[in-house]
Amino acid sequence: MIVAALFFYLFAAVLVACAFMVIASKNPVHSVLYLILAFVNAAGLFMMMGAEFLALILIVVYVGAVAVLFLFVVMMLDVDFAELKRGVLQYLPIGMLIGGIFLAELLFVVGAWVIGSGVPKAIVAAIPTNISNTEAIGLVMYTRYVYFFEIAGMILLVAMIGAIVLTLQHKARVKRQVIADQNARTPAMAMEVVKVRSGQGLGSNLIGGGAATNDSLGGNS
Repeated sequence: MIVAALFFYLFAAVLVACAFMVIASKNPVHSVLYLILAFVNAAGLFMMMGAEFLALILIVVYVGAVAVLFLFVVMMLDVDFAELKRGVLQYLPIGMLIGGIFLAELLFVVGAWVIGSGVPKAIVAAIPTNISNTEAIGLVMYTRYVYFFEIAGMILLVAMIGAIVLTLQHKARVKRQVIADQNARTPAMAMEVVKVRSGQGLGSNLIGGGAATNDSLGGNS
């Protein structure tokens, strides 16, 4: 128990420190690196709680995909952060006011938070002992909370479509595929590939866009 408690406090302390450095670091690349370290320590806490599925998902999905994507985006944008930081002091009073409101709400929630007497029994009853952790999560998520799961999926889908629509920009000089025009094409509108013999050039009937002969198309030798 002493070793488990030591590892718990180690992971928890590093997690809180990394979470603070994510918002306190001046370099955004360093903030993403601290975020990755925070995810790793959170996965360690999940592993100690016996939720190995959540721990592995946190490493594979968040660290392996989301956080690395953030890192590449921040490094590729090359944003002038010195220019962005100009004029920050004029928003400091309203920022402190909003931060104070959030801090007061957190203190009220933490001060009035009490674990119900039936919560431990409900948690034990929701996870049967004869199945694995992954199967237990699937049973709870896709049976009791299936409607909330579907609603969350729809919200993410709408957010993705909205982001694509807001960032989609059509340039006037860029040619794009129009499927309706392609389906309505006739042989008269098609482009012909003409085989020209060496040293002869195009005939007078082909220069004006007329039909190609069988000889010009390579039909006769």
